[in-house]
Amino acid sequence: MRTGRWLSMRQLLADTEGWALWTQRTQVLAAVAAGSDTVHAWRTEEPDSTAAAVMQTRVTVERALRAHREGHARTTDLWKQAWEACGDTARLVPADPVPWVCLLALAQLDTKQRMEENRLAPPGPMLFPGPWALLAEADRRDPGNREAYHRMLQFVYARRSDGSLSEAVNFVQWAASSAPEGSALQVLPLFVRVERYRRERGNEKALDLHWVTEDATRDALRALNLWFDRSVPAETSLLDLNHLAHALWGSLQLAEAARVFEALGPYYTPFPWACRARKPNDTAQAEEVFVRARARCLAAASERKAES
Repeated sequence: MRTGRWLSMRQLLADTEGWALWTQRTQVLAAVAAGSDTVHAWRTEEPDSTAAAVMQTRVTVERALRAHREGHARTTDLWKQAWEACGDTARLVPADPVPWVCLLALAQLDTKQRMEENRLAPPGPMLFPGPWALLAEADRRDPGNREAYHRMLQFVYARRSDGSLSEAVNFVQWAASSAPEGSALQVLPLFVRVERYRRERGNEKALDLHWVTEDATRDALRALNLWFDRSVPAETSLLDLNHLAHALWGSLQLAEAARVFEALGPYYTPFPWACRARKPNDTAQAEEVFVRARARCLAAASERKAES
């Protein structure tokens, strides 16, 4: 893709089954393609390809989000282009959840909630005004779409400038409580717990107090039992697996964490381990934390097996 070749991307997407995997793959591919003209070349060669249209929308949205993060002067123009692309693609492929997920991603740019669609009344108590209709549209096409709910969580973070996480906690608890077994939404509370720790700049002294509380342990075991033990391995996210392994290790559920580490194999994501690094977000130190945690948990699991 980085060299402008798009045939393998087209083939991969053509072989993709199910909206969950489709959403995941288009997101990852767009993150790479946003820095090149690869998707534009594909769209030019195959203007009638719906997959190319979806990928073009993904790339346009990714560029708008990056411009916003970098404080680029063209953010507003790119935001408008992306918003229009989402609408066009939603009409072109009405069954696809991705255009609605992309609109949810763009909602975080509307920090003052000037757009009516981003300040609708919530579906339940203790929730916030927001883009609930967009979430509902994504949910209707792919119930419990992982990225849709994570985009909603990002909207919550962007909405509150005071750094309060109470709305995020309410949202993820609401989402997890209504999600079926096997749903990745069961892992959402672990993401907010890591975000709270990161904002509080936790240190080793406070570590045990933060991660071994009754609430933290309950959230970790709930995600293990209701998601990990019942999920489809091919559809699991590395980020979710890493957050679960991290939460179980942190709450001293070492043998249980070993099962997740075994599912991960040699793969890891820098986050959430980077939040435990001595230098914030140091990826080299994050890898060291991961390796130490894995070794400790696998050793604990071996000891338990030997005792039994």
